[in-house]
Amino acid sequence: MASDSQPAARIGRHASPAQAGATAPASAAARRPAAGLRWVVPAKIAVFIAAWYPLARIVLFGLTDRLGANPIEFITRSTGLWTLVFLCITLAVTPLRRITGVAAFVRFRRMLGLYAFFYATLHFTTYLWFDKWFNVAEIVQDIGKRPFITVGFAAFVLLIALAVTSPRAMVRKLGRRWQSLHRAIYAIGALAILHFWWMKAGKHDLLLPKIYGAIMLALLGWRLVVWLRERGLKSR
Repeated sequence: MASDSQPAARIGRHASPAQAGATAPASAAARRPAAGLRWVVPAKIAVFIAAWYPLARIVLFGLTDRLGANPIEFITRSTGLWTLVFLCITLAVTPLRRITGVAAFVRFRRMLGLYAFFYATLHFTTYLWFDKWFNVAEIVQDIGKRPFITVGFAAFVLLIALAVTSPRAMVRKLGRRWQSLHRAIYAIGALAILHFWWMKAGKHDLLLPKIYGAIMLALLGWRLVVWLRERGLKSR
């Protein structure tokens, strides 16, 4: 890199006014992308803070005795729903980037995915600890009786794999395998909807599962359409 920057420095010192004028627009253009991305850092900070709202709400409700008659169920349902919300937002990043042409949206994807894992961990921990008190026999029996728990657990295990391999060091270490592994988020999204649907079906309350199912179907369907189109162009 030093060899590339040194000729530019010499031109800046010895160029004529006409040459300097010719290089000025080029240098301004080079600075423009950096200036155009100044919004990214404040936006990431805002998203980071806003993503703590669901947990802050649970804590506030707990301190003000507003968790309802069954606090454990409230926390379990709330953390599960917000896991699904963050999964949908994470999956929406790529379509948003391609539709708007703003490549910087990709910079938010890892953080949003980690928040999905964070709330999934709270969701699973609430069930494992406060609901079942680490009673393995009861958990195994629950899995046999209620398949939606098995589906949710499978989604959580896949989320663990994605969270562990999310650091940049793991991206470099895994290479192309990283991208293949992180396509598991599509399966996670489908399993999360199935988990939510089966859980609500027992109470005949399918309004929210239908809404989130439609959102997930649109996000995954968009990817399928793009993949088929790109495959068709390559075959031509």
